[in-house]
Amino acid sequence: MSDLELVVDGEVLSASFLPDAAPASVAAVREFTPLHTELMHVRWSGHATWINIDDIDLPELPRENHTVYPSYGDLLLYPGYRNEQEILVPCGPTCFKSPAGELAGNHFATLETPRDRLVEIEERTLREGVLGATLRLAD
Repeated sequence: MSDLELVVDGEVLSASFLPDAAPASVAAVREFTPLHTELMHVRWSGHATWINIDDIDLPELPRENHTVYPSYGDLLLYPGYRNEQEILVPCGPTCFKSPAGELAGNHFATLETPRDRLVEIEERTLREGVLGATLRLAD
């Protein structure tokens, strides 16, 4: 059963939270959803997209279940330790980076989406630019 949905340009991608591995991050995401936003291509990290959440007043979050090298579909919450706040959506080979260097994000949920669909979405953001997106709790 999915806990979270990422709706990209009308397509619903389901994800499961990781409450045992990242409890504070899961709680923070639950607090600020639904979020109507934009999904854009990363500039530094490889094959991934991201959602800017700098406008959200996040609580102080610990590093939990954090990684620099997420697998495709691993949703990472980055609370802005050295760069802007964001949610990273890896779609292929990814090393989470910024102009400040490598970043470790909190792996709080995993998309249950086939790899080829994530690759298509990532390629669309590369070709077309930002896509409309909504992050919401599943019904």
